[in-house]
Amino acid sequence: MSSRFPLHNRYKKKKKLRFIPLQPIATSRLKVSFLVICAGLVALTGRMAWLQLYEGPFLKAQARANQTRKVLPLGSRRSIVDRRGRLIAVDETRFRLYAHPIQFQFPGDSKGHIRRPIEVAKPLATLLTIPIYDLMAALEGQKTGVKLVEGLSSEIASKVRRLGISGLDLQPYSHRVYPQDDLFANVVGFLDYDRNAQAGLELSLNKRLSRKEKTKSIRYGKDGTAIPDGIKPNTFVEDNQRLYLTLDARLQQIAFNALKSQIAKWNAKKGVVIAMDVNNGEILALASTPTYNPNKYWEYSPSLYKEWSVQELFEPGSTFKPINLAFALQEEVINQHDNIYDDGQVRVGGWSLGNWDNKPNGLIDFARVLQVSSNVGMVKTMQKLSPSKHWDWLERLEIDQRPYTDLPGSVAGQMKSKELFVNQPIHQAVASYGQGFSITPLKLAQLHALIANGGKLVSPHITKGFKDQYALKNNFENQLIDPTVAKTVLSWMESVVESYGDGSVKTDNYRIGGKTGTADQTKNGLGYSSKVCSFVAVLPIESPRFVVLVAIDNPTKPGAYGSTVAMPVAKKIIDSLIAIEKIPPTEISPTLISSEKGNLKDS
Repeated sequence: MSSRFPLHNRYKKKKKLRFIPLQPIATSRLKVSFLVICAGLVALTGRMAWLQLYEGPFLKAQARANQTRKVLPLGSRRSIVDRRGRLIAVDETRFRLYAHPIQFQFPGDSKGHIRRPIEVAKPLATLLTIPIYDLMAALEGQKTGVKLVEGLSSEIASKVRRLGISGLDLQPYSHRVYPQDDLFANVVGFLDYDRNAQAGLELSLNKRLSRKEKTKSIRYGKDGTAIPDGIKPNTFVEDNQRLYLTLDARLQQIAFNALKSQIAKWNAKKGVVIAMDVNNGEILALASTPTYNPNKYWEYSPSLYKEWSVQELFEPGSTFKPINLAFALQEEVINQHDNIYDDGQVRVGGWSLGNWDNKPNGLIDFARVLQVSSNVGMVKTMQKLSPSKHWDWLERLEIDQRPYTDLPGSVAGQMKSKELFVNQPIHQAVASYGQGFSITPLKLAQLHALIANGGKLVSPHITKGFKDQYALKNNFENQLIDPTVAKTVLSWMESVVESYGDGSVKTDNYRIGGKTGTADQTKNGLGYSSKVCSFVAVLPIESPRFVVLVAIDNPTKPGAYGSTVAMPVAKKIIDSLIAIEKIPPTEISPTLISSEKGNLKDS
């Protein structure tokens, strides 16, 4: 085997290393290298000096522009809430979606790759629940600025952003929402499409409801985090003030439902309910119908935008009789123990006036005058008071003046001139039972509150205020009616409720006073063409806190009176008011002023 493989093939020869001797670098090469390095440093230093000293301000401004974004105000408004904080009007951030087809790109696409509209329309159609054919019709042939949809919620807008598609632009805007729909439309009003206030508190308190906002310039880092450097104090402080109303959404809902049901039952034209605190003028419920949904205001007639209780007049009729009796008592032309003879008819200045049923009631006291709603008794009673003083009392109670209230659009009442009232006896005669002059339902509630609180004229209002307070202040310096007079009239009103028995607003263990009214109404001064059925209640009589007024216009079915049309609505409101406000029952049962009961109708 050794003969077959030579020895030199079995052993590898070791490779010899070659050593190069070190030689010194030439001085010229070192000088060249040094000069090149120095020249580079000089060039870098010069460039740095150029950038910092000459172009520095421009580059700084350019950097700030890239880092800073201006946050424009959305023109948002303060929320409106009821007395317990339930939302009535609130701004929500909505979004408009614009498309720019010339910029369509998906995440990861190369710089020059532009997606076709169909590729963008497919994922959008699913999110927006819009048919893909509609999206394609909007996008095809367009280059930029295509408005696809508006009213997107923040949730949907976030999903659109997560698609990461270039060429989709979401623009935020404030949208006014009314969570209670038509429940408060009559007093709150609405904003139109351009966010212009059109009715109600939205209009009358427009400036105060607008939030104090400014354009904010904020610097952001690469990851989108706000950089604290340069941020002014209070940049991120929001205006969270809310307008609190005196209204209670629970009582408002009950009043609204009861009123709407009764109007449908009697085929009436319209109606209003007012529940007010007699001591401070706070209105807890102000419901009227027909009304409208402020979220869809364009679907309704503009005639519904106003509030009847403060913007339209009516003749109060028999509900004004307690007010007139207070005048007579205050002037001492009658006293609480007097009687009046009602023979069923009375002639005044050539006119024959009678009771609603044309029947006499004989010799009756003033409690009975209210119970049977005697027109003749009221005419003879008020004839004891000079027409001049009677007119002065109407003026003193500001019948012909606009009430001091924050309810928008309130109007003054109308009454005859003093010359006519004094020289033509018929005017005083019809005014004695609440006709021949006109007031708003709000004014009537205010006057009954005057009787209930002992003779002071409160200012009806529905705003409690913002943080900086806005509520109307009452002036209690003017004592118009003596408290003993007011107490006497209240006792007579209590006898009215007792005389109606269990079918009225009477509630076990609670003392309640009231007065019905069924008054004919004039149309453009050309005679009487319709009637308003009304009822006013005060409770509790021993320590009055609330007045409740119900007025229903033009019920067309037979048997329509204040007792049959308005009183049942008041009953539901009073029962709810007792529960909501936790009014304690009367410890001692009231003494019936009249033992005579029954379903009495009224004039």
